[in-house]
Amino acid sequence: MGASLYEPINVYKPLAPDIGIVDGPFEYLTVGGTRLPLPFTTRMTVAHLSNGDLWLHSPIKFDEKLARELQGLGRVRHLVSPNQFHYAHIGEWARAFPETIAWASPRARQRARARHIEVNFTRNLDANAPAEWCEEIDQFLFPGGYFKEFIFFHRVSKTLILTDTIINLELDKISEPWRTATRLTGMYHPYGQIFFGMRLPLLLQRRRAKEAIEKIYSWQPQRIVLSHGRCFDADSDEVIRRIFGGPPVPPIEDRLS
Repeated sequence: MGASLYEPINVYKPLAPDIGIVDGPFEYLTVGGTRLPLPFTTRMTVAHLSNGDLWLHSPIKFDEKLARELQGLGRVRHLVSPNQFHYAHIGEWARAFPETIAWASPRARQRARARHIEVNFTRNLDANAPAEWCEEIDQFLFPGGYFKEFIFFHRVSKTLILTDTIINLELDKISEPWRTATRLTGMYHPYGQIFFGMRLPLLLQRRRAKEAIEKIYSWQPQRIVLSHGRCFDADSDEVIRRIFGGPPVPPIEDRLS
């Protein structure tokens, strides 16, 4: 069986009040300027802010029909690049909606320039959520060395929004030899795992990893949205415990105070 998409694509799919996803077309991994024959599915998360603005996380390839559908939900305003790999289509959306704010993650600008992809980033993501969405969406820079990314938490729906931190590919949607390679990495449904490129950096950045895991536990998400593979719609606490281990134990002086 060949690779398959999460049909229907380019259609808004509500998850909970004020949040939904849009599954997109295939993208292909490019290494050293060479496109590998490895199609992977894409997914954009859309949050509807209380002021009517739409927050687009990891925008997929621009589609006019989808754009019109989103305009019926609110004003397309925030185009968010959560890491340096999920930025390529922001320019397309920004040209269609000139009043949008394009948010850059670390190294996104440099990567876009190096690949001659036209993206006019207007703002940088920071350690703290900006005023535009801080009351509704929280964020944290998840460590991972070269692969670090911003993770987000949509408060009203209690949704954890990840990009590449966790990958949960469905094997029946992948063709060989990538299916076997995915099995070897452990990043397949229903088990899902931390992206293999992040694992060593997390071991070397124990303090930052501990802070990130503490943050995820503090949010107490009820669902986890992923950019690649199947999302976790239930039992999020069990998923988090399985992947990240139990909540970090505070120092003994904190427990005695």
